[in-house]
Amino acid sequence: MLCKNTIDIHSKLIVGLGNPGLRYEKTKHNIGFRVIDTLYEKLQTTNATDSSTTKRITSVCNSLVIQTELHGSPIVLAKPMTYMNNSGSAVAALINRYDITLTDLCIIYDDVHLDIGMIRIRRKGSDGGQKGMQSIIRHLGTSEFPRLRIGIGEPVGDITDYVLSEFSKSEEIEIEQTIERTIDAVDTILQDGILTAMNRFNGR
Repeated sequence: MLCKNTIDIHSKLIVGLGNPGLRYEKTKHNIGFRVIDTLYEKLQTTNATDSSTTKRITSVCNSLVIQTELHGSPIVLAKPMTYMNNSGSAVAALINRYDITLTDLCIIYDDVHLDIGMIRIRRKGSDGGQKGMQSIIRHLGTSEFPRLRIGIGEPVGDITDYVLSEFSKSEEIEIEQTIERTIDAVDTILQDGILTAMNRFNGR
């Protein structure tokens, strides 16, 4: 296999799900991508005195990848470029390349079963009908890995049309706040563990 381990075995892998291309950039289905982008921007502007260093974006295993450190621990931020329904092939390849244990994986994605503005962190669970998660569970052969779901609200009409639509102006204000909260949750997962993050952030 072409993708082989290149960094520390104890790295964390944070994957945001979405679809590549400008057509999908602001759609509800791309909330995972937006979290990764916002987190990267924050790391880029972090003061040099903070315990964070960020490297450039590279193309690895059909994903856009950023290798960085946060609070002294190595992390890999990734956005699969395989389109949502085939996310599993990219995630499986990234896990192999960076030698990631499943407990050190976190998938961030949209959930139509949660109201806008809500997040849910879980150590494991079903795919909930989300196509990207279905693909990841199929490729990994297990559903026992951490995930962070971001509510985009119940579909109005056809679910495909709904998830590929953009947020309204009022929804966009709330979703920007939710992205900031999600980044705080990821930071808590990395620093204090997933149980602490679940207790602190599961809700609105």
